[in-house]
Amino acid sequence: MRKIIIPILALATAFSACGSESAPEQAELPSVVVTTSIAGDMVTAALGDLVGSELTVDVITPVGADAHEFAPSAKQAETMENADLLVVNGLGYEEGMTDLIANAVEAGAVVFVLGGALEPTEGVDPHVWLDPVLMSEVFAKFPEAVASTTGIPIAGVSTSTTAYVAELVELDATITAAFAALPDLERNLVTSHDALSRFADRYGFTIVDTIIPSVSTSAGASAADLDGVLEAIRTNDVGAIFSETTESDALAQAISDELGRDVPVVELFTESLGEPGTGADTYIGMMSTNAQLIADALS
Repeated sequence: MRKIIIPILALATAFSACGSESAPEQAELPSVVVTTSIAGDMVTAALGDLVGSELTVDVITPVGADAHEFAPSAKQAETMENADLLVVNGLGYEEGMTDLIANAVEAGAVVFVLGGALEPTEGVDPHVWLDPVLMSEVFAKFPEAVASTTGIPIAGVSTSTTAYVAELVELDATITAAFAALPDLERNLVTSHDALSRFADRYGFTIVDTIIPSVSTSAGASAADLDGVLEAIRTNDVGAIFSETTESDALAQAISDELGRDVPVVELFTESLGEPGTGADTYIGMMSTNAQLIADALS
């Protein structure tokens, strides 16, 4: 199968039809498979009413799991390989799926890469979804991928996706407004790992330190790292430490206790959606909830 690779899109078409000589069977719907819970919600929302009627969407990483480390089952690996369109984050994010993504490509799956590159890129923050403006630009290019792999007319895909892109633009305005009253001196962040740099760049924050000095949660922190975090909090008068719902906050709590003043540890939804009722069970809800948590903690 011939593949044409362009910056965020590997375009190829692979269809199979099922039939019977005695009685025709309904053709299987084209499949879109997404590696992470956050991207899965975005893809599902962007495709709207097409989901279930014109195509299916399957999400590999369950809510509450960290896709940095999640290892799919054999059945999930088969689902990835059989995808008409496989949506991945890229930039080395899906550490436990690298080989499976490569196998899916080898099997003929077409890959749409949210991060702009399928191969890992050392030192680049892979948390691209934490910048909704970037996501609005990425999903503006999504209809071409869907139409090329599913056979659904691009006009119908574009109508649905354009509406979602407008919601992402509105989300950016909502987040900007949440921080409007926050002074520059209170925009210093300490996080559990280096996940929020894209968010910080977009909304005018400074990451003064991270407990785990890595873009991956699979890394660790040394005693020297923790001493550095304590010094950064004291020097910059940081008002809160931001942990993550998918990881233990034990180190963050220990640092908070060591400071000798009230520096709360606030959990953010960074690597996964939240369960229903958390306000973070959709991408837009997750981002809005995070913004309010940050604003309240630093105000």
